[in-house]
Amino acid sequence: MLEPFVFVSFLRMRLRFALWLLPGLLALLPPPLDAQLRPLDPINWRVMQPGKSVSAELGVEFLQGQRASLAGVEGDLLELGKFSLIWQTGRVSLEAAGTVRRVFQDNSVFDEPVEGTRAPNGSRRADSGDYRVATTIRLTPERADRMAALRFGTRLPTTDNRVGLERDQTDFFALVAGRIERAGASLAAETGVGIYGTSVRRGFEQSDVLLYAVTAQYETPWLAPSVALVGQADGLRGWTIRGNEDLRELRFGVRTTGRYWLRANLIRGLTDFSPRTGLAISAGLLR
Repeated sequence: MLEPFVFVSFLRMRLRFALWLLPGLLALLPPPLDAQLRPLDPINWRVMQPGKSVSAELGVEFLQGQRASLAGVEGDLLELGKFSLIWQTGRVSLEAAGTVRRVFQDNSVFDEPVEGTRAPNGSRRADSGDYRVATTIRLTPERADRMAALRFGTRLPTTDNRVGLERDQTDFFALVAGRIERAGASLAAETGVGIYGTSVRRGFEQSDVLLYAVTAQYETPWLAPSVALVGQADGLRGWTIRGNEDLRELRFGVRTTGRYWLRANLIRGLTDFSPRTGLAISAGLLR
């Protein structure tokens, strides 16, 4: 009879600890911040497996044919120092992630820049971000073959819109997710809502979007190939809010196994505002 009370008390204690830790994580982030140029990355299920507690990842990405909506330009985007730090304690995972430096080279113009955004002048656009903090709560008992989770968090705003890479707005997201594994093959899916601030259309202070991700993977003793579909959809028909467009990507990846690992992802965009092609390379630690 006491088990539900004990679980609720335990969960409340973990959530209080997460809220206590959040200001410290925010204080560690560099000051100029971005929000929403790429879709939300899927849950890192590996750190929630039995016996794991810490995941760290650092890498770079190069994206061709990426559109910067507010600046009205398309070009090449280089993301340097893309990182993710996750600490799991009990059923709760705390995550801080982002990109230390973004460098964008304008190649072509597809629209006029919105008011307050720098027009193309031949120089590169550079900024830091995006950054996010999130909490994931495992809803199922500790086991590797079947898991469900609740994930929620925020992506932090830019200092201003002048660079043109993103919006001066804070985004909130909440998703439910599940994963099953059989004989090395796994399938994971998540869906939820993103409440995203808007910058340019009066009367629409926020854009509520559907968030989704589906990942299939097969893990061998040495390599783990995978394919993932990630994206967001605003449900609008015939028009979009600039800076809040639909995003959708296919990611074909391969990762080495073990405590220390390397990963490479080929990226293929499936919407006008996703990159045409891209390559991501990262290294990490899981223990």
